[in-house]
Formats: sequence, structure tokens, C-alpha cells
Amino acid sequence: MKSKIVKSLQVFHTLKYLKFEQFWFRILYRFKKPNVKKVDTKLSNYDWRWYGPTIYKQSMFGENTVKFLSLSGTLNSLHSWNDPTKDKLWLYNLHYFDDLNSDDYSAREHLHVEFINKWIDDNSACNGNGWEPYPLSLRLVNWVKWFSRKANVEQKYLASMLQQADALSQQLEYHILGNHLFANAKALTFLGCFISNAQAEQYLDLGLKLLDREVPEQFLADGAHFELSPMYHEILLWDLLELIDLANTSQNSKLLKRLPYWNKVATKALVWLKSMIHPDGEVSFFNDSAIGIAATPNQIFDYAISLKLDLVDSLPSLITNKESGYSRISTSVYSLIIDHANVGPDYLPGHAHADTLSFELSVGLERVFVNSGTSLYGVSKERLRQRKTAAHNTVVVDEDDSSEVWSGFRVARRAYAKLLKVNESVDEIFLQAQHDGYKRLKGKVIHSRSFTTKSNAIRIKDELTGRVNQACAYFHLHPSIKVEVVTGHMVKLVTKNNVEITVHSTSGIQISDGTYHPEFGVSIHNKQLKMDLVDNQLNTVISIIED
Repeated sequence: MKSKIVKSLQVFHTLKYLKFEQFWFRILYRFKKPNVKKVDTKLSNYDWRWYGPTIYKQSMFGENTVKFLSLSGTLNSLHSWNDPTKDKLWLYNLHYFDDLNSDDYSAREHLHVEFINKWIDDNSACNGNGWEPYPLSLRLVNWVKWFSRKANVEQKYLASMLQQADALSQQLEYHILGNHLFANAKALTFLGCFISNAQAEQYLDLGLKLLDREVPEQFLADGAHFELSPMYHEILLWDLLELIDLANTSQNSKLLKRLPYWNKVATKALVWLKSMIHPDGEVSFFNDSAIGIAATPNQIFDYAISLKLDLVDSLPSLITNKESGYSRISTSVYSLIIDHANVGPDYLPGHAHADTLSFELSVGLERVFVNSGTSLYGVSKERLRQRKTAAHNTVVVDEDDSSEVWSGFRVARRAYAKLLKVNESVDEIFLQAQHDGYKRLKGKVIHSRSFTTKSNAIRIKDELTGRVNQACAYFHLHPSIKVEVVTGHMVKLVTKNNVEITVHSTSGIQISDGTYHPEFGVSIHNKQLKMDLVDNQLNTVISIIED
């Protein structure tokens, strides 16, 4: 009985944040399925060529072999497109057709024609994973790009794309919103700029109407994508850059009208991305983030340069993104990224982790303290574990999470963070923030964390107010870091490049095994440090020993 009550409360505290349209369209789509008509009219396409950069790895191979998310498969029957033994995300990737715009795509043109024909033959209208709005959106963009490079496009391909756009327009993801609705809008815009008829023009207008609504909604004033995942920021920024490229390439007057605003938003988003990457050139792991899904930061920066967007050469020693809630402190020795953010938009926390007040640290080019990353989606114990507070570099109170993450993409009661103080002097930076995620507990606990940084040392102070039975801080180490016990309160870390770092704590340091997930489908053993808070306090000093 108690578990049913807890479950009901979780559902209530999850649903209460949703927008009315999310409820309405979820109900509507349950009863109203898309109904597309066969395209009988003769179609033509606008004469422009897509030559944007290719960022995907090869995923289609001979003999109907494919590979996504580090897992191979064979497309050997009609049912392979919707194989129930395969993970949903893997099947989605099968329908994306990213290989059409991947490395050396031109060498596989015959293979691509086979796969396109097979998809059309095997996937009847509005049946299966391929006709769901998100894979529809990504495939439409890939097909438009690929077919734009052909001198002539057969009617059956233009008809199929128009039919897919028809299906998409009837199931726009208002029930989800966020990056999904943005992808829908982008797909309709690409399709409307490519096929030349009145129906396609309607889809173009619909796509642009959505973009006019979603670009200012989804990109915050400091440039961050509002879901606050560095990986999804990469994805949405790339989408925006491709829309800018589409405007320049197609010379469509409706897109050109919006181009100055898109350029302005993209420029801010580029700065935010730069503030959230490590010196190794890849993103930090806050919320759902992993390497290998989105374009790399360098690919994004290169694309932006080709589009003649302004890029900042370097960042100041302290950058505080107040709207999104992330700060970066850099010295000649290390780079520290701090999370004092909320979980994201209240109505869309699906990619959020319970990681409030966590941090990541690189010394030189090497990552030292890392959040655990993301290796899978779906609903599973492992997916939930990766979202929980203990998988991040922050404090767990009474074995609970700072935000009530549950299922695969759900958050009930969530932490709200506040940046309390930031001071910068010649030789020291001080930053303090707090969150109220544990205030829902009986002890009404507030977690405050401060960082005092010098050129080669960082002091982290954790304080709890309220009644606490037990609390501990976790610090997760990158797999390449070796750890040696010096005393009960001090350990020495050694990087791959033999840089030595000491961690000294006012509490005893416990070392245990953990896992690190830098990519989907990847799990690597690492070590984690655990320190109990004594009298609701913990002081930890990280010192980099310079030669």
C-alpha cells in the first residue's frame, strides 16, 4: 500500500509541472492517428545543392549490415525495421538514415539507393517506428540533403518525402516539446525548401511558425539550450547552424528574413558551448550527455566559421552563465566546471539528472573528476542509477536524491538552485551556491557548496542546514587516474601524464569501484571517493603538485 502511495505521489509531482498542451496532445494522439493520402500529382524540386559538413560515422554496410550505438545488426527481413529484440533507440537510429550524410557517403551511393528503396517498400504509411515523428524528422532532413545533390530525383522519392511530411504534420510533438518539436520544425522547413508545390509550401510555413516560437523559447539569454544538457546543446546548435546554412544555400526569402536573428542566437550558443567543454575538446557530462551522439565541439566551431559567424578566441578566467546555471573557472593549470543549475524547464526535465551542485575538473588536457555520463536510455535500473545523485560529484543526503528522478525520463519533486555569491580577486575566485532539493525530507535540509580557487588548488566546502541522519559526498575519478592512499584523510591521484594531485578531506576518504559512461553502450571501470559529512559539514582541498 505504501509503495502505491509513493508511486502516486511521484506521478502527481511529475504531472503538475506539465503544460496544458502536453496533456491535450497526448490524449489527442492516443485516439487520432495520422492518415496520409497517396501523392498522385507530378512533383518537382528546387534547384539547390546541399554541401554542408558530414559528421556521422558510417553505419550502413554491405549485405544489409548496420551498426548503431556500438551494436551491429542485419536488415534481413521486413520485420527487422521494428525488431522487438532491439532497443528502441537503436531502432530509431536505423530509421534516421544518417549514413546518407556520413564520412565518404558518396562512395556508398548504390548502397544508399538500396536502403532507401527497401525502406519505402517495407514501411507502409504510418506503421512502425519509422513513422513516429522524431525518426521521421531526422530521416526527412537526411533524405532532402542527399537528394538535393542529385541532378534528377525520381517521382517516387519526392512523393515519399511529401507523404512523410504529411504524416509528420499530423503528429507534431507538442506532447513532448523541447528538442523533439524543434526537430519536427526543422524537418518541415527543409522539406518545404526542397519540394516545389503548394502542399510543401504549407509545411514550410508550419515549420517556420514553430521555429519562430521555439528558438526564443529553447535558447536562453546566455546561449544555453534550455534542457541544460551539453550533448543536446550540441545537437540543437547544429540544427540551428544547418537552418542558417539552408537559408544561405536555398536563398529562400522566408528563411533569409529570419537569418539575422538566427545568427545572433547561434553566436551566443557557441560561447556557451565553449564554456562547457573540457580542454580535451569534448563536452562535460551534466544531465544526459555522452560523446559520439552529436557533432563534436570542434566540428561545430568549424561549421560556424564556414558560415561566417563570430567566435570568441578565449574565455575569461571566470565565466558565470546565470540564466542556465553553470560557471567555469580556469587557470593555467586546471579547468573547473560547476553546476548550480535547475533541472531544466519544469515542463521538460526528461534529460535531467539529480546532479545539482556537482562539478567536473580537468588538469591540463586530462579529465580528473567526472560525472558518470550516460550509456543508455529506456527504463532500467542502470538508466536510473546513472541519473541518481550518487553517480555525480555532489552530496547525497539520507540516501536520497537531490531531485526525484524515476523511470527513464521522469522527475517528480526537483531541486531549485541559487547562486549566492561570486567574488574574483587577483589570486582567488570564490563561488557559493545552494539548492533546496532535500527540503522535501523530514529534516528540511538545504545544501550549500562553495568553491575557493587559487592557481593550483581548489577548496570545496559543503554545508547542510536542517536535520540530517547521514550524508556523504561522492567524487568520481576518470578511469585513467590512479589513486593511492596517503592517510585516512588524504589520497594522491596520478594522471596518465604523471601529474600528481592530492585530495585532503576533513572526513575519512573511502575508495570504491564505480563505472564511467562516456558513450552510449560503453561502461568503463573507475574509482570513486566517498566522504561522510561530519556535523553537517565537509571540507575538501584538491591540490595540483606542479614541477
